[in-house]
Amino acid sequence: MRMNRPTTPGDRAAHWNTVYDTKGEDGVSWFQATPTITLELLDALDIGRDASIIDLGGGASVVVDHLLDRGFTDVSVLDVSKVAMEDARSRLGAAAERVHWLHRDIFDWTPERRFDLWHDRAVFHFLIEAEERESYLRVLRSGIAGDGHVIIATFDAHGPTHCSGLPVVRYSASELAELFAPHFSLVTTRSEEHLTPAGLIQPFTWVTLRPAS
Repeated sequence: MRMNRPTTPGDRAAHWNTVYDTKGEDGVSWFQATPTITLELLDALDIGRDASIIDLGGGASVVVDHLLDRGFTDVSVLDVSKVAMEDARSRLGAAAERVHWLHRDIFDWTPERRFDLWHDRAVFHFLIEAEERESYLRVLRSGIAGDGHVIIATFDAHGPTHCSGLPVVRYSASELAELFAPHFSLVTTRSEEHLTPAGLIQPFTWVTLRPAS
């Protein structure tokens, strides 16, 4: 079902709250019990366990669980959906107190610090307007450390055209790298065929970037 595209923070929050209320944390199409590619790319960077990490649009994702299990001590999760974040906090139990929870909209947020790692799996491809992508880039540039890294995943060129009733933009690795240039340089790329809870295959493009010197 196609929906009217939400264009305000309140509308976006309402949309994603409805999605999580309806499908639950393990029923959404992007659910992964183990975020394999994220963890492999993280291992390749070999960053310290005291590195500051933000999972943008982390919602109810289990990325935060795995980061805590691996001993990372400075983890933040940002999401517009209060329902998703409450699901994650409930799942983590007492460990949730070790996480910085940011119930914010990406377009209504000014980072108060710079992060060593910025992780975004499946937020950026919802930005279908050029001004939205430019706004995202401004926030990213203000929130990433000079020697930090960025991991971003989107649907690839052959992926779905919509997700959760909303249109998306599909990218190859070179197209993603070009969008973030000249402010960021490409470090590595990966491809993934994600199996959804419904048994469908969604091809993803992954890139790791770093601020250009």
